[in-house]
Amino acid sequence: MAIPENPHHHHHDHDHDHDHDHAPINDDDFSTRYEVLLETAIRELLDEKGILSNEDIHRQIDIQDSRTPALGAKVVAKAWVDPAFKAALIAAPLKAINDHFGLAIQTPLELKVLENTQALHNVVVCTLCSCYPRMLLGIPPAWYKSIEYRSRVVVEPRQVLTEFGTVLPADVEVRVSDSTADIRYLVLPMRPSGTDGLSEDALAALVTRDAMIGTALPLPVA
Repeated sequence: MAIPENPHHHHHDHDHDHDHDHAPINDDDFSTRYEVLLETAIRELLDEKGILSNEDIHRQIDIQDSRTPALGAKVVAKAWVDPAFKAALIAAPLKAINDHFGLAIQTPLELKVLENTQALHNVVVCTLCSCYPRMLLGIPPAWYKSIEYRSRVVVEPRQVLTEFGTVLPADVEVRVSDSTADIRYLVLPMRPSGTDGLSEDALAALVTRDAMIGTALPLPVA
């Protein structure tokens, strides 16, 4: 878990000499038996102490499982077509999402929306662990939790983006935002060109999980 009293927000945009090899950042599942056993033990302990019942835990898991990147994609598509919603989203993200979509997402965490522009591209990381906007995107990909991604994206974001297949013009600033114990970030990607006639649902289909982390751009129109 990140340390609350030390929110960290990095701004790095420099290239790095590559005289060393890196392991590729990929989406392999690297859960270990130890982690699963530890989680089960903690769950049983919480239940035994009456802190959280098994029912409470399973209800929370069901809520968590129902959250997928599709919700985040709907939020992005709405922001692309509705300037008033976009303004509200940037000003007070969770309130705007709850109000518009009839949801009741409750969390002590602060959600911030980072808007990409022609001059600025945002990328999100959690350098200390794997803080992630689960309330909108569900479970983070394994690569997001990897030490490889967490350590490298802050130092050499352009190189990491290139490895994801995301090559940005040299005059675009790349800004890396580091999640903390208190803050989660959602990247609001730029709307792809040639999408003027598309419905919100069709637009949402172009918004991938990785586009909302900042390691990819929205899909082009088919």
